[in-house]
Amino acid sequence: MRKNSIKNTRINQEVQKELGVLISQELKDPRVNPMTSVVGVEVAPDLKTAKVYISVLGDEDSQRSTLAGLKNAAPFLRSELARRINLRNTPELRFIGNQFIEYGVHMSKLIDDVNAELRSREEISQSEEIFEDSEENDEME
Repeated sequence: MRKNSIKNTRINQEVQKELGVLISQELKDPRVNPMTSVVGVEVAPDLKTAKVYISVLGDEDSQRSTLAGLKNAAPFLRSELARRINLRNTPELRFIGNQFIEYGVHMSKLIDDVNAELRSREEISQSEEIFEDSEENDEME
């Protein structure tokens, strides 16, 4: 099975969906932040390992504790995954912190700031033009 095959893509999506449900509903570890998302899964073509990309909305300590909690809960998650998905091999889970969501929120804020700055500059230039026009009219009279 090639890495980019349709079968591998389907397996990745199914594992991602099930892990998302397991982490949000079944996992009772207090270290795991409730705002944890599974943003991607890459299952190896031999189904032996899976890289699970996790995004945690919170500070650095929350992210570290969530990753530690998930690594500790990996055997439980793997057994539940085996129960829910019928695969020849259930992959060993490796959790990797990923900041995609936080990065997206940060970039969106930066874009909003730039747009606000451009709007304020445009308003200033329009008000200067109006002021210059009124001065010209005063001089003509």
